[in-house]
Amino acid sequence: MSTVIKIYASSLTGLKAIPITVEVDTAPGLYSFNIVGLGDKAVNEAKERVSLALKNSGTLPPNKQTRKVIVNLAPADTKKEGTHLDLAIALGYLVSTEQVATSNLEHSIFVGELALNGDLRPVSGVLPITLEMKRHGFTTMYVAPDNAKEAAIVEGVTVYPVENLRALIDHLEGRTVPAPQPRTTLVHTSKAGEKQNDFSHLKGQRTIKRVLEIAASGGHNVLLIGPPGTGKTMAARALTSILPPLTHEEALEVTEIYSVSGLIKEGATFITERQFRAPHHTASAAALVGGGTTPKPGEITLAHRGVLFLDEFTEFQHNVMESLRQPLEDGVVTISRSRGALTFPARFIFIAAANPCPCGFLDDLEIPCTCTSGAIAKYKRKLSGPILDRIDLQVFVPRISYEELRSTAPEEPSENVSSRVMKARALQYQRLAPFSLHTNSEIPSQKVGEYITLDTSSETLLKRAVDKYHLSPRGYYRILKVARTIADLERSEHVTSTHIAEALRYRMETID
Repeated sequence: MSTVIKIYASSLTGLKAIPITVEVDTAPGLYSFNIVGLGDKAVNEAKERVSLALKNSGTLPPNKQTRKVIVNLAPADTKKEGTHLDLAIALGYLVSTEQVATSNLEHSIFVGELALNGDLRPVSGVLPITLEMKRHGFTTMYVAPDNAKEAAIVEGVTVYPVENLRALIDHLEGRTVPAPQPRTTLVHTSKAGEKQNDFSHLKGQRTIKRVLEIAASGGHNVLLIGPPGTGKTMAARALTSILPPLTHEEALEVTEIYSVSGLIKEGATFITERQFRAPHHTASAAALVGGGTTPKPGEITLAHRGVLFLDEFTEFQHNVMESLRQPLEDGVVTISRSRGALTFPARFIFIAAANPCPCGFLDDLEIPCTCTSGAIAKYKRKLSGPILDRIDLQVFVPRISYEELRSTAPEEPSENVSSRVMKARALQYQRLAPFSLHTNSEIPSQKVGEYITLDTSSETLLKRAVDKYHLSPRGYYRILKVARTIADLERSEHVTSTHIAEALRYRMETID
């Protein structure tokens, strides 16, 4: 009577890791090797990889024995993708055919792709797999050496780097005792003064610098409109230089995303810096928000806890621009397919840059605009009301004068601005900690009244603005959140009419 062997592994669905039980049964009979359990093409091709890896590791592969081999990947109704299960399938076969004598594997997990010579290759998504397996009670993990540092981020899981299948067999049978991977700790490698895009490089443009400081402090979205060559792109790129470092929790979130996407650079483990993503205006909606037959994270998820910059915003396709509505509002993006829906995090600072008209010189004081009124109206309609309503700070970027360009007066460096930003964020962390929120921009509308109280003059000013500009409820709440951030920068306990006035100014300073 045959015995079913169970080896534990994991697969990924979106950003979520799923525990997979690899059940292997071998029985006498004509040779066959079948994998069942809703695996994709890469999983089904594991039969050939595993067979050759077993042969080249000095063990008897399935085709050298008169055995019927069945591998079941449970749960059988969950789609399995990729090459993560190779190692578990090979080990399950070896234990089932009694070529490896081992026991006590119920708390161990085996993840990796097998090369034809038996070497173990790295796979994507090892960090979310390790975190999820820890929650399911697994305490030991075997992965490829290139995945070991990433897996060792998680405390409470002993990680063993495995060079090849032969080394795993020797370890499990007690012939070798490899050293576990040392714990990986979060280390910030960036240093002040080494940033390529520093605020000190921006000549003049004090209003833009103020707006970016507010955006960095409260996580607010920004629209920069102005003639070509006025520094919109340079200013947007400098935003990351004043953002605070990722917290340990944020670094884990971002690293999980990049791990699943296979974008962690060689030799790196943690993503320690806030990411700046700037897709080209020809990017599709799927590239921006994520998608595909099996949905993968898009640019907005890769910008999570960082900055998404869309230069030449009006040149993006209309459906691409409108696809930002849900992420800008909810901080997540949900992608639905016939097999189900996947939700990816998308909490980022959105910076959009655009020219005021097709030729780019509308309202320019030096170069006349050559566009017709119809062309200007058509161009402005590209920025839809719903998208503009979700952008908190909308400002015009004027041309820089010759005197400002030639000025030798030192500009304030990012280090000084970043210090103010971090102090403002510290106030927000303390205030919003009970709700697990990070910045003022994340405050739900129904909670705004708990953090912002207005005096009579502020109420009067805000009422006039709402009536005059016909602000939507969303716009009303976003003005209050920006005013709260401005107050935090001034370390003011209360939001005053001055803070409201500045927030209103930046909300209304855009193309009419």
